[in-house]
Amino acid sequence: TYKLKVKPGKTYLLRLINAALNDELFFSIANHSVTVVEADATYVKPFVTDTLVITPGQTTNVLLKTKSPAPDATFYMLARPYFTGMGTFDNTTVAGILEYENRKNLENAPLFKPSLPAINATNVVANFSNMFKSLATNKFPINVPQKVDKRFFFTVGLGTNPCPKNQTCQGPNGTKFAASMNNISFALPTTALLQTYFFSKNGVFTADFPDSPLHPFNYTGTPPNNTHVINGTTKVEVLPFNASVEVIMQDTSILGAESHPLHLHGYNFYVVGQGFGNFDPKNDPSKFNLVDPVERNTIGVPSGGWVAIRFQADNPGVWLMHCHFDVHLSWGLRMAWIVLDGKLPNQKLPPPPSDLPKC
Repeated sequence: TYKLKVKPGKTYLLRLINAALNDELFFSIANHSVTVVEADATYVKPFVTDTLVITPGQTTNVLLKTKSPAPDATFYMLARPYFTGMGTFDNTTVAGILEYENRKNLENAPLFKPSLPAINATNVVANFSNMFKSLATNKFPINVPQKVDKRFFFTVGLGTNPCPKNQTCQGPNGTKFAASMNNISFALPTTALLQTYFFSKNGVFTADFPDSPLHPFNYTGTPPNNTHVINGTTKVEVLPFNASVEVIMQDTSILGAESHPLHLHGYNFYVVGQGFGNFDPKNDPSKFNLVDPVERNTIGVPSGGWVAIRFQADNPGVWLMHCHFDVHLSWGLRMAWIVLDGKLPNQKLPPPPSDLPKC
């Protein structure tokens, strides 16, 4: 078991990374609080918490102040999944130990255990997520787009495909599990998207990823009878250089509401709003935080809810946006943005190096 040995009366910087493939995790240290100071390599307004939530791929830096004098005890550091879906998963708890140096009789000392939230404690996750704010100071300014050039509404969730012949599938009624954004289950092409875009512009993908769901429905209510996704397509969304972009990502109740950690390559983004239920385009935007929203590269789409992000498309190229659950990624929960070149030389996608192996 991993042991973190500390001295009394000191402050330690702990760099926490969720390296799990398919689990969002609660994390807590018995009888100790931590101060969160960073998220995804950007400073945040410090706040104190007893329990952290980290999705796969997210990073969080926290300050741990140790007790003084050193207590005659040791303390568990525990982590276990947060999960609201319908599938099976490993709900075991992983443990490390916080131990004060130079203590006597540690073999007989009590070992304290923290109280972790319930596995499906969505309110705890939402409250924790809402505590993240950017510093937004002169030294650490933010550049959240105040005006939006391009708006998108993406549903994010699970679905099914017919089971291939001569195979056994574990989805509902013998179907095969799938995942999608706007009901499009992304298919990876045989030639790299970036290579195709730079050299030929056609043949591998189509620039017609839908800006919003093709068939709107009550996303967090009773799911539709037809849960099949559109699969086998490589559709991308094209953005002009330096366009300000807003994306609403809406969880769906198809095969059960579930949190999805969405990660965007090539960019950080600002989380300007989030909530439960269906996104209300008339009333919810007025509640957006455009003053000090947190800047991240991965955000959990709330289980049975939505999240709104904004970013400036100033990095030309082809960029994947996908769920950071490995299993959902493999099922097609991903899409790609193509950001066009700007007019200036430093705003254009550079050619590959001459020695780059071709795909």
